[in-house]
Amino acid sequence: MIDTHAHLDGPEFTDDLDEVILHAKENGVRGIMVPGICLKDTSHLLDICHKYAGFLCPMIGLHPENIMDEDYHQALASLENLLQKSLQAQSTNDSTAPIIGIGEVGLDFYWDDTHKQEQLEVFEQQIQWAEKYHLPLMIHARNAHHELMEVMERHRDSQLSGVFHCFTGTEEEATDLLSFPHFMLGIGGVLTFKKSTLPEVVKQAIPLTRIVLETDAPYMAPVPNRGKRNESAFIKSVAEKLAEIYGVEFLQIVLQTTENALKVFPKATFFNKK
Repeated sequence: MIDTHAHLDGPEFTDDLDEVILHAKENGVRGIMVPGICLKDTSHLLDICHKYAGFLCPMIGLHPENIMDEDYHQALASLENLLQKSLQAQSTNDSTAPIIGIGEVGLDFYWDDTHKQEQLEVFEQQIQWAEKYHLPLMIHARNAHHELMEVMERHRDSQLSGVFHCFTGTEEEATDLLSFPHFMLGIGGVLTFKKSTLPEVVKQAIPLTRIVLETDAPYMAPVPNRGKRNESAFIKSVAEKLAEIYGVEFLQIVLQTTENALKVFPKATFFNKK
């Protein structure tokens, strides 16, 4: 399995990252993608991905909830500079942990929309990076489906690819997002929650060929670990629930979601070396 979204650079994993990675491997995880959320933490993110090169893959981006924590114009300029250096290193085969995507980026109006225009500006600029550098996006959208669709429609013809992270929406919202043919929906622990409506939405509106697995660790651990710190090993519970929903073997879920992840993130093909 591939966990396409885990914040292993966070302080929650400072003391036991070695054990967390070992636990993931023991539970069938083949690789983990680690998205960035701000400039100040990016150096640490890249360091841990270099340390565990071949198993952790970095992305870089400015999360909508973090845009006002620093001068976002300067943060974007610095992040793009890091991205350019990474791509140059890849072109000379001098990169052990290549940046594989732009993320975590997007829109979040859950608490308020005070900085709505700033969020839209930052999101648009990072979409332009994806177009310019031919990299997939890891998109976060919370209480922002309408605005997200407005932005995405402007780029419909640009062959953007990526993942709509942490999908928990309706059948109609799934249909909207799946109309972008090069995107997958990220499905995580919410799928296993007792009162979640997501299983029915998945069954009715989302083909298995359009799903990638994710944990969003350390957040939203699936049942039976709900309430604990989430970690990549727990992704097995999400895959098992998908097998139940689709009525297929667990192995089919593993193979298809792994294929989906590598299709969207081609720079992560070193996962295939084992």
